[in-house]
Amino acid sequence: MERFSIIKGDIVKAKTDAIVNAANTSLLGGGGVDGAIHRAAGRELLEECETLGGCKTGEAKITHGYKLKAKYVIHTPGPIWRGGKWDEEELLANCYRNSLALAKENGIKTISFPSISTGVYRFPVHLAAEIAVREIMNYLRENPDMEQVTMVCFDDDTKAAYVEALAAYQQA
Repeated sequence: MERFSIIKGDIVKAKTDAIVNAANTSLLGGGGVDGAIHRAAGRELLEECETLGGCKTGEAKITHGYKLKAKYVIHTPGPIWRGGKWDEEELLANCYRNSLALAKENGIKTISFPSISTGVYRFPVHLAAEIAVREIMNYLRENPDMEQVTMVCFDDDTKAAYVEALAAYQQA
């Protein structure tokens, strides 16, 4: 599907209407993607996030992008992997569903996602890729107004997992 692409890159530099931040529940910045987005966006992002009262795992909230190329940042705290016995898969699927629903509510036509929860939260990347691809492809099938969804992978191994998941999805 031409409206979904998988690239290796830096999500902070994405030229889409919105980027998704793999946030923590405080929304006040952290490590990895979250810290990089906060640093690049500037102090205003933190100040706006301080007014939001945090965000529960699997839910999503939106802010302006400030100094980023993206107009908006959609923040979604992913689940910490605890062996798969704490609804981690459903919580991760909710990250994608709720981020895309929020994008639709705000008239966003192009959006970039990182690989949510696969860094310090240790979600197995192949399983995360399957979930992300399924949720994004289902959304695109039902929402023709979304022009482009890009999965921005930090490294080659992560990109390969998403390419493999997309191929498996298309063959199913």
